[in-house]
Amino acid sequence: MSQVSELTEDFLPSDSTTPLLSVEGLSVTFPTDDGDVRAVRNVSFDLNSGDVLGIVGESGSGKSVSSMAIMGLLPGSARIEGSIRYRGQELVGRNYKQMQPFRSKHISMIFQDPMTSLNPVYTVGWQLAETYRAHHNVSKKAAWAKAVESLELVGIPQPDKRAAQYPHEFSGGMRQRVVIAMAIINDPSVIIADEPTTALDVTVQAQILDTMLRIQQETDAAIVMITHDLGVVAGMVNRVQVMYGGTVVESGPVDDVFEAPRMPYTVGLLGSVPNPSTLGKRLTPIKGAPPSLVNLPSGCAFSPRCPLVAEVCHESEPVLAEAGVSNHRSRCHRWEHLATLENPQKLFLTEEIGVVENPASLTVADPDIPVIADIVSVDFEGDKS
Repeated sequence: MSQVSELTEDFLPSDSTTPLLSVEGLSVTFPTDDGDVRAVRNVSFDLNSGDVLGIVGESGSGKSVSSMAIMGLLPGSARIEGSIRYRGQELVGRNYKQMQPFRSKHISMIFQDPMTSLNPVYTVGWQLAETYRAHHNVSKKAAWAKAVESLELVGIPQPDKRAAQYPHEFSGGMRQRVVIAMAIINDPSVIIADEPTTALDVTVQAQILDTMLRIQQETDAAIVMITHDLGVVAGMVNRVQVMYGGTVVESGPVDDVFEAPRMPYTVGLLGSVPNPSTLGKRLTPIKGAPPSLVNLPSGCAFSPRCPLVAEVCHESEPVLAEAGVSNHRSRCHRWEHLATLENPQKLFLTEEIGVVENPASLTVADPDIPVIADIVSVDFEGDKS
């Protein structure tokens, strides 16, 4: 393996046009007994200071594997191709020891399950302090003070007392805040958040996202937000990448992608999200299942499920190219046809799935169906007698 240089603290881009993080042609393959699993295929993006990039897609689309490749946390059996450069320095090819001083100090990661990220037998403050001491030659007292400061920054009340407590003494939302504090304690330039609001109620989700945005604005760090929640993406990120079958199928400014999607898969994703404005109307789910990454279909990976599929879609996989608007790219042979449709959501209408147009009409059509008022009245009269 070729020699790689050590990351240096004072290494800066050669000019202002050099991206903070540049991923180019990233592919990750896992060899198995059943064949090669092509988990990530030809993924590219650039990230500058202050950017917030959203990566969305179904489970198994390659979102998390891409982030683990950037952090150098993939198993040794993984074959990684392409380039990952941080401030111009190549990261692909570095071994675990060479990556260790880089993690947390330059790029940090927020994992989706805080209970597996935190050690249950050490206090929260001790774990934060050790994370800081791993990259700074400071005393234990100074590291503890930094840990308390980080807890205060993420909005944990009484941080000096809570630092002395164990992870099981924190609620789910508070544990997620601790994980965020651990990710920012070394002031990294890039923060990768892998499903940071999973299993949290909507109120706590909003608090966590608000905390992340506030920290991003205060530190000017770049954030990669990996999520399946399109609402989170719409309210937080500047740019979005939609992944399917291990590759990027659409990318661009979040407003452009959500308002005028140029890939049928993106249309299906947006239509499958419950929306208060469509109460009583059918959802538009995507039929079928994601493709096997061991045996991908020929041509476009989405072709077996696509309502706009044509012969060319089975013959060759489309390239990720501009779709009529600058910086808005789509991996679709038929994006121009899609752009002419007044209501693309109708492509995914499914008669046998969903609710009736007017659920309230059921009680009028069939008076035998009980309603809440009848049940309450019966219970009340029974108690009265």
